[in-house]
Amino acid sequence: MVDIKMTLNVPQSNLEPDLPRIAYFPVSFFSMIMGLSGFTLAWKGASAIFFHGMAIWSIFAYATSIAMVILSILYAVKIGCYTHSVLEEIRHPVRINFFPSFSISLLLLSVVWQHETITSTYLWIAGTTLQIALTMYVMSSWIHHTHYTLSHANPSWFIPVVGNIIVPITGSQLGYTELSWFCFSIGIVFWIVLLTIIMYRLFFHEPLPARMTPMLFILLAPPSVGFVSYTSLVGQLDVFARVIYYIALFLGLLLAMNIFRFFKVPFFISSWAYSFPLAALTIASMKMAHLTSSVFFQALSGVLLCLLTVLLFWLVIRTIKAVLAAELCRPE
Repeated sequence: MVDIKMTLNVPQSNLEPDLPRIAYFPVSFFSMIMGLSGFTLAWKGASAIFFHGMAIWSIFAYATSIAMVILSILYAVKIGCYTHSVLEEIRHPVRINFFPSFSISLLLLSVVWQHETITSTYLWIAGTTLQIALTMYVMSSWIHHTHYTLSHANPSWFIPVVGNIIVPITGSQLGYTELSWFCFSIGIVFWIVLLTIIMYRLFFHEPLPARMTPMLFILLAPPSVGFVSYTSLVGQLDVFARVIYYIALFLGLLLAMNIFRFFKVPFFISSWAYSFPLAALTIASMKMAHLTSSVFFQALSGVLLCLLTVLLFWLVIRTIKAVLAAELCRPE
């Protein structure tokens, strides 16, 4: 952990070491909901392609929703009892990027429950409002900073801004067309801007610390979700849709070539960064299979779904073990 702080030049925690574990409950835990929601949506898509309507995904939908409620209650307790700990997270140059994982979780749940119009609408309105507000807050922090350096740049920077591209997936179905395009435009343009910054940091500066290595998978998420979101808005497969899908596929192949590097990384809560991006690529491939009627993309979707399922069960088991062993929610 000392190496991480030296590498990233992040401030050490000012919290007292004898505080209850809830005081150290990180906002990044909501990345679990993102992964579980993506997993649920992948199985929802698979029920139409491979399992002909079998609703096993509904079990995952309820499990994900329950997990969201539990994590929200825990973080609400932290806000109420240990406000100084929350403020420290907000001021942290890396952890601040994970606050929008809560609003993104709401948006993803609105997609999960899209068949329940009222529930989906409330989740979407809350998620969209929070996402836009958090995007402006975090971007203001970047612009008017006093403590950021290039070493702080990492793929988690996509979360606050590029997360807006999730908005149109449900928004376009609810009839909020212009707001959906507004959010999509923010996400897709700043994806290109942030991708340039992050790739520069990865190419010309020190490698990411082991704890942050799983975040490289976040590179997959913007083009994968962008493809799903864009095709939801335009209703067809055009040139731009193909471009962003194939960028996602290329990044997936690039990460797959380095898979043994990821195998060497121990489990951290950041390991959940593997889940949602892989789920996003799986869902994008399913949609590509639907739009092209291609056997190749259908087969690719099946392979990705199997990998995603194995990954999710591993993450859940390792997280439960870590919780029981009191490895999480500890001072750094």
